[in-house]
Amino acid sequence: MIVVGAGIVGLASAFYLVQSGARVTLVDRDPEGDKASIGNAGGIAVTEVVPASAPGVAWRVLGWMLDPMGPLAVRARHAPKLIPWLARFARSGSPKEIERISAALAAINARVYADLMPILSAVGVSHELHRNGALCLYETQEGFRRDAAEWACKRSLGVEALDVTAAQAREMEPALGPRVRRAVFTPQWSHVGDPRIIVDAVRHWLLQRGVTLHKGEVVDIDSRASDSVSITLAGGISLMARKVVIAAGAWSANLVRRAGDRVLLESERGYNTTLPRPGIAVQRELIFAERKFVATPLSCGLRVGGAAEFGGLEATPHYRRSEVLLELATLYLPGLQSKGGTYWAGHRPTTPDSLPVIGRSRRHDGVLYAFGHGHLGLTQAATTGRLISELAFRRPPSLDLTPYRIERFC
Repeated sequence: MIVVGAGIVGLASAFYLVQSGARVTLVDRDPEGDKASIGNAGGIAVTEVVPASAPGVAWRVLGWMLDPMGPLAVRARHAPKLIPWLARFARSGSPKEIERISAALAAINARVYADLMPILSAVGVSHELHRNGALCLYETQEGFRRDAAEWACKRSLGVEALDVTAAQAREMEPALGPRVRRAVFTPQWSHVGDPRIIVDAVRHWLLQRGVTLHKGEVVDIDSRASDSVSITLAGGISLMARKVVIAAGAWSANLVRRAGDRVLLESERGYNTTLPRPGIAVQRELIFAERKFVATPLSCGLRVGGAAEFGGLEATPHYRRSEVLLELATLYLPGLQSKGGTYWAGHRPTTPDSLPVIGRSRRHDGVLYAFGHGHLGLTQAATTGRLISELAFRRPPSLDLTPYRIERFC
């Protein structure tokens, strides 16, 4: 079997395929590179079960887009290409769609720890998981009230969410300043010590068990043969297998087209800064709800990140966004030492309905899809990997895959 993509979703898929007895070949343009699987905020966000298109968000998006340094931006040259994606995003905000999508997100997130812990244990990094919960912070009562319906939806789907006062939040995290007025504590959330350590450990485990790793960019996929699928790498190298898993993150859309399917997938570029000496202590991930960014205490430093920028895969990073996030963070964390950090930007593969694409190609049973996880790649990778293994070996799936299938974009 071939897995295209050596990010966390591809690696998790390869892990469960190997566990099931498959011979696996991994293909990636930059297997050890600085991809979103490494530069993410490190959260295991099992409580994120409401789609980005939640009621009222569409109107707020317009305001964010008018702010050149707001939490969401669209590069002017890319805007026309984004129209179909945005149209589907708007349709995903109807009450009926919100209910359907939230149920699907809750279903996959409910399996996260059951599928993630076996991977962490097998590769020897269980100690990297810190189950300290997360604090979602509000600077205004208005913002807290506006999100009340979303929290109610989450609670109805099994999310434990505890309202806490500003004083209680500062007792839990003394580094917080007076700007915080309200907070919600979600004990089911967790974070890893460093996403890079997780990714490297899984990749090394796979290589030690005979997985072959090819470095190269996949430029074509041919599924015309009934019993096999071939891929072509830049430079003309061809590889063939009975099953090919497309787990190439934001680069998956082109391969989907080559396979004869259609998908609405965008690169939602995120930005962060990792501060090796932040000058403050933080115990858990902090989510700044009204500003749409987070701060996570990693073993390599405090990582402050967020923002959503739609500009395609080729646009150069605009690191002023990283600087703005640090400026915002100091408003909430007045003791933060914001100098000496490392900037990062990465492409998150995002669908308009906030659901990943997991399932078979419509055209060929040998092409399997595992991409489009948006902000939840690290969170949902292990469960996606188990589902891919079940599909590959034609075992009953752990979840009803209907909400995640590629057919929803046809």
